[in-house]
Formats: sequence, structure tokens, C-alpha cells
Amino acid sequence: MIFFRQLDVFLLLLALPIFIAADQPILGWAATTIAWLGQKVLQAVLERKAAQEDDARRFFGFMAGSLIGRSWLLALTIFAVGIVDRDAGLAAAVLALAVFTCYLVISLIMRAPQNPSERTS
Repeated sequence: MIFFRQLDVFLLLLALPIFIAADQPILGWAATTIAWLGQKVLQAVLERKAAQEDDARRFFGFMAGSLIGRSWLLALTIFAVGIVDRDAGLAAAVLALAVFTCYLVISLIMRAPQNPSERTS
């Protein structure tokens, strides 16, 4: 189970030799990897804080802030890399899209109800 929850990180590690073999800018890989790992840490911290909240508004505030903040962190990183080196920015964006897609699919699979009776309620 842990492997599947961290499949996005494994994909980042797998991407490094692909970037090297395809002669893609390592700056794009490094920026996406650092931003992605940073946003995962931010997600864990904010989800932990949200879980401790008794007030529903503060809970949803933490969760919404986490979603928005993490998205902006990744987007601004890609934008900054693109300003420095256009090719690296494109490589970073493509890698971020692949990693996000992997993360989203795994998240949906892991949160799906296991019991068929849970799906109808």
C-alpha cells in the first residue's frame, strides 16, 4: 500500500534517467522534484493541522488553503523555471503533469470504497 501512495515520488525518481537519456534540461526535473516534494510536505503538515480542528470552518480553511497553496507552489516553480530556461520550463511542466496525473489516479483508487454496499449509500 505504501508503494502505491508514493508512486508519484517513484515516478519522479524514474524520470531522472529518462531526462538524462533524452538530453532534457535537468533544471526542469530538479525544479519539479523539489516543488513536488515540498508541496507533499506542506500537504502532510496542513492535513495534520486540519485533523486537529474541531471547528468545521477552520478544517475546511486548512484543506482549501492546502489545495490552493500547493497548486500555486508548483505553478510558480514551473513559471520561474520557464523564465530562466524555456526548454526547462516545458520539461518541468510536462513532468509535473505526469506526476500530478499519477497522484490523482492513485488518490482516487485508494479512496474508493472497497465494499460494494458503501458505493450505493
